[in-house]
Amino acid sequence: MFNLIVLITALLIAWLVFTGLVNILKASVKTALSVAVIVLIAQIVLGVRPQELWQQLVQFGQILQQLFFGNG
Repeated sequence: MFNLIVLITALLIAWLVFTGLVNILKASVKTALSVAVIVLIAQIVLGVRPQELWQQLVQFGQILQQLFFGNG
């Protein structure tokens, strides 16, 4: 009887972990597709190159770093 309880508990935990991983994967794919669509629209409509976008993201990260952590 104890082995059955352990087995059921293990199966429940495995199911929860699996479900959580699937949800994370779904969110990651949605985010990646959203970013790809935004970059594609920026390229087609505005003529922005991916390198320009990347430079702006790096600058934004540096600004945030200075804002939160100071100049050091």
